[in-house]
Amino acid sequence: MKRLDSRATATTATAAAVALALAGCSGSDDGSTQGATDAEGQTLEVWIMQGTNPSADDFFDEVGTAFTEQTGAELDVEFVEWGDAHDRFVTSIAGGTTPDVAETGTTWTPEFADAGALAPLGDAVADAGLDGDLVEGLVEAGTYDGELYGMPWYAGVRSLVYNTEIFEQAGVEPPTTWAELEDAARTIKQELPDKIAVAVPGDAEFTVYPWIWGAGGDVATLDGETWTSQLDSTASQEGLEFWTGLAADGLSSAGATTWRETDVLDSFAAGEVGMAVMGSWTPGAIVEANPDMEGKFAAVPIPGQDGGIAPSVLGGSHLSMFSTAENQDLAFAFIEMMTTGEFATKWAEQAGYFPGQTSLLDETLASTDPLVAPFAEQFVEGGASVPVSPHFGAVQAKATTSTMMQSILSGNADVATASSAAAEEMTGLLNGGS
Repeated sequence: MKRLDSRATATTATAAAVALALAGCSGSDDGSTQGATDAEGQTLEVWIMQGTNPSADDFFDEVGTAFTEQTGAELDVEFVEWGDAHDRFVTSIAGGTTPDVAETGTTWTPEFADAGALAPLGDAVADAGLDGDLVEGLVEAGTYDGELYGMPWYAGVRSLVYNTEIFEQAGVEPPTTWAELEDAARTIKQELPDKIAVAVPGDAEFTVYPWIWGAGGDVATLDGETWTSQLDSTASQEGLEFWTGLAADGLSSAGATTWRETDVLDSFAAGEVGMAVMGSWTPGAIVEANPDMEGKFAAVPIPGQDGGIAPSVLGGSHLSMFSTAENQDLAFAFIEMMTTGEFATKWAEQAGYFPGQTSLLDETLASTDPLVAPFAEQFVEGGASVPVSPHFGAVQAKATTSTMMQSILSGNADVATASSAAAEEMTGLLNGGS
């Protein structure tokens, strides 16, 4: 396998417990593609984001060998830095120099599909018998204008992580409703006043949406071709009132007003936080930062207002086929090899994420590990997508949601005022405004 960029991949924090559980999973016997095209002498050009998997070089050496054995074609993989990738995609789309297949972040897929750069995958997925075996949240994120353009590859999800020692000392149980969460936080604060009962960060967009969805609200809705933000709906405001109200009642920390998710992780790893919304990829990073935390924390799905599971954003990647691919059968053969069976499982266990094929998660869902099964349950039953709009990246660049949160947490605006301003800005951005 040829590789254009041989720079070493950066090691990322991985969820070791998740990796161990996924190691026992299997899909098709060897992840082989069905009916792969005889493409001897051809080369498939692929872009993969750098840094997600610390073992990516060895992994793609193995994939390249298997791909050539099955198709006769060579695999030409280029590793691209996440920070550079979006601009490179935009430039290559404009110049008609896109690769055949590329890893696309879930919020990029609709943007590139809207630009006409991606080839639809729905028919190929159906012909392969995979359309009923893909994680719904990733399918939703990869579907634009009724067509699938992003094949689910891997993702992580955020759940409620809690410090078991703090819970035991305070005499509280993991919450299953919002009332239980608030009661647990109040008890922790009363029994352990020096601790942060629940971290409510102001600059962590994806920790906000579960409370909006959990109250029955929405981030934005599409009517025809027009997006309308629902951040200021009655239900959404109820969710925001609950989440920010925990901070207003002194159950979080004033310093958390400017916290990002990395700040939450640092404080949790230091043993200072009772509970927080954190990603399935963070357990390894917590233990790496503080080995004494091993065995002292667990997770539960984020509770809905009155029970059940509140949806949580699936963050991860698709594999997309570009319309410039000359041999689309060959391109899909690679996509299928990567996203199903052996190679999907191996990538997930190495990177600390979940695969996008639901049948690969069966054994994980049966796990009793307190840092595996809850995330897997959230992933399959409570995974969700942000608005599938080609302009959602503009919302993130403008930090619309974080600005709203910080204005509420700092006391500069109440929920009604802040959410109204955020909704107006988000609506404009989602419809192509500035």
